[in-house]
Parts: sequence; structure tokens; C-alpha cells
Amino acid sequence: MTKFAKARAEVVEETTLAEGWTRLSVYKLDYTDSNGLTHRLHREVYHRSPAATILLYDPKRGSVVLVKQFRLPPDLRGEPAFMIETPAGLLDGEEPEAAIRREAMEETGFRVRDVRFLFRAYSSPGSNSEVVHFFAAPIDTSDRVSNGGGLDEEHEDIEVLDVPLDTAIAMIESGDIRDMKTIILLQWAAMNRDSLI
Repeated sequence: MTKFAKARAEVVEETTLAEGWTRLSVYKLDYTDSNGLTHRLHREVYHRSPAATILLYDPKRGSVVLVKQFRLPPDLRGEPAFMIETPAGLLDGEEPEAAIRREAMEETGFRVRDVRFLFRAYSSPGSNSEVVHFFAAPIDTSDRVSNGGGLDEEHEDIEVLDVPLDTAIAMIESGDIRDMKTIILLQWAAMNRDSLI
């Protein structure tokens, strides 16, 4: 018997608080805990579409391709608003691999050949429904077929960065890289450096 054998949750009520770029709901639920006691809980959930992200690495040069763009939430906190990240985007109804190939091309200008699925993870499961599919792919300079920079119709304003892997990893500790999905992929690369060749 596991600790949570008696635990269960039943949604009693859902109310939409806001609906725009994402939907925000508040839930009332009856949660029966591991001791069999039932509690009425209130939780807010951001309903986010599934997403994908990719680490583009050049094994010959030992570098990774990252992007830099404006992000409002850090700006609202008074922190640097231009975040360095791995290319990423919403699936928009596509399969994860197809979506990340599209996003990599739009954001970086790199045509991705051999995509490797790594894992999927929730970005913030306490309040956010978003699940992110993580990928990696080798690239070289011949794979860059456009300038990237994002789509004009989506008002994307993206700088493409080519950074030595060791420098990118050091940028986590220095605070220059603060995006969680990017940190996860760079740490994966550090742990799997021998298989990146």
C-alpha cells in the first residue's frame, strides 16, 4: 500500500477568471488526503497549451544556439527583461517534433535534421497545466538557411546567439541565463557531453 492509496480529488466547481492569451480558472475541489480526511481546497490554474523546446548544438565547434527576447514577467519584477533561452513555442495543434522543427526555423533560421526526443515535464505543476516536450538536435553552420529572428506577424523580435557550451553553462551560475527550460537543457548537455559528438 502506498501513502496515497486513500487520496483522491473531486472537482466541485470551476470558474473562469480570465480568458485571453491563456485561460485562468479557479477550482473548488474536495481532496481526500492520505489519512482519508476530506478537505475543501481552492486552486487557481493557468491553462497553457503544450509546448516544445530544443537544444541546438554544434558538436564540431562545441557551441549551442540560443535566442534572446523580451519577457514581460521579469520586467514587471524589475529584473532584466531580455531573456536568453532555448528555442521554444506552443504546439499549435502539431505533434511536438513537427512544432519544434517549425519553431527552431522561425526563431533561429536553422533547419533541424536529426531531432532527438529527451523527455517531457511540467513547467510549474502547482498552478500551470503546461507540459513541455524537450528535444535536442545537432546542427552545423550549413544548416542555417535564414536569419531567423521570429515571425513579423507575431511581432517577434529575437536575437540569435551562438555560445560555446561551457560559456552557456557558466551563464547559469552568473545569472545571465535564468530560464528554467534552458537551464534544464544545458545541464542535460553537460551531463551528456560525450554523446553530443
